[in-house]
Amino acid sequence: MPKTALLFINGTPPKNLPKTEAYDIIACTDGAFHYLKEKNFDLEKLDFISGDFDSHTGSDENIYHEKFIHTPDQDFTDFQKALDILKNKGIKKIDVYGGSGGEQDHFLGNLHVAFLFKNDVEITFYDEFSSYFFIPKYFEIDNVKGKMISLLPFPKVENLTTDGLNWELQQAELSLTQRIGTRNFATKNTVKISFEMGDLLVFIGL
Repeated sequence: MPKTALLFINGTPPKNLPKTEAYDIIACTDGAFHYLKEKNFDLEKLDFISGDFDSHTGSDENIYHEKFIHTPDQDFTDFQKALDILKNKGIKKIDVYGGSGGEQDHFLGNLHVAFLFKNDVEITFYDEFSSYFFIPKYFEIDNVKGKMISLLPFPKVENLTTDGLNWELQQAELSLTQRIGTRNFATKNTVKISFEMGDLLVFIGL
């Protein structure tokens, strides 16, 4: 089975921390380390904490010193550097918490980073409203009847066809500057999406 990881980054903290049993590696960036402490997360479960540590202060740096990976390169974000570490450890699937909220340029930057890694690892973001991820050119989403489904071209998709949505698309073209596919909803338990060209980000309401 592909190795999976749970990664916390420095956006809006999740209200409820996810269960950790299914993950091979659990990690966080240095900024997320703060809110994990405040939420009484068992820090012993962390395999590593990475970052430039410009967001980190406190005595825990000494207690968990062996878990810290210093990544000072300012040309890349802490999120991107954490993904590089996980990729090099053979991780193929990463669930990310703390990717949205706060400053919106930060959120858009996280989407950009996920786009850069989409061919190497399967990245799914989770927040209080939805999960969201890039999909391949043919994809099926299960157990979603009645849920909100949004399709966001990044920045464009061609010949997009759906099956299982209230407002179906047939060989449609979506573009950030012209037409996008937000706030649709699933009428079937399984939604099928296919397209020929471009990249597509899918949001699924929780």
